[in-house]
Amino acid sequence: MLKSAQEKSVHNKPAQDKSGNDLPATGYAVVVDGQIKTEFKTKEGAHSGAHDLKRRFPMLQIKVYDAETKQTHDIELARA
Repeated sequence: MLKSAQEKSVHNKPAQDKSGNDLPATGYAVVVDGQIKTEFKTKEGAHSGAHDLKRRFPMLQIKVYDAETKQTHDIELARA
């Protein structure tokens, strides 16, 4: 499946509302394959949830959105 240049993102790239979802104004959100799935009040909670999802479903594109900086951070599995 090919993605358009607009759908591709780079680590720390400003987030874009590609899917029509409303980005949260505060806190953090876990974004799965371009769709906002869960919102968190803390960075630690969002990253913990995102890493758990990535371990269970490594084929998914998972990011954490930071509403304060309006940027996303890609979640990658740690290499052994």
